[in-house]
Amino acid sequence: RNNEYMVEDQRFAAIRPDVLVYTSEVLPNDLTVAGKAYSDLFVSTSSTDADFIIKLIDVLPDTTSTPRSMPRGIVMAGFQRLVRAEVMRGKFRNSLTNPQPFVPGQISEVNLELNDVLHTFKKGHKIMVQIQSSWFPLVDLNPQKFLSIPSANASDFQKATIKIYHDPGHYSSVALPVLK
Repeated sequence: RNNEYMVEDQRFAAIRPDVLVYTSEVLPNDLTVAGKAYSDLFVSTSSTDADFIIKLIDVLPDTTSTPRSMPRGIVMAGFQRLVRAEVMRGKFRNSLTNPQPFVPGQISEVNLELNDVLHTFKKGHKIMVQIQSSWFPLVDLNPQKFLSIPSANASDFQKATIKIYHDPGHYSSVALPVLK
């Protein structure tokens, strides 16, 4: 998209059919998160590699007014402000030095630590988590195949079905460090 991704409204991603979106209820009070946020995903893929991008988003109320100084076309009502995001290339889920392929169809655990955060979600806002498997052009395309991506050919790129589990024994989650 552009080089202003940290300030870009994330609604464009939330409407994509390949992005999972989880949104809290409206917050009754301010909620401050401080420190490292963690995600623990239980996943499967129909292929041997996949990327996982976790985005933590502050959703402004639908009643937020847009200042006159905002560039044309930006609407602050319902704006989805990116707070933090991180990517994990799945083959490095267990080791950064010893990549491992996924076994197609087998559930695997993918832990991801987001960069430190210090952010207050204001009363009336919502907390949103988006999970996606591509963040191009910020991250190079993954061919969804266990190989050295720089040496991949066009024919190596394939579609994959990726599942995120949240059932007994496979509770995918995102943990936020709430400041008391």
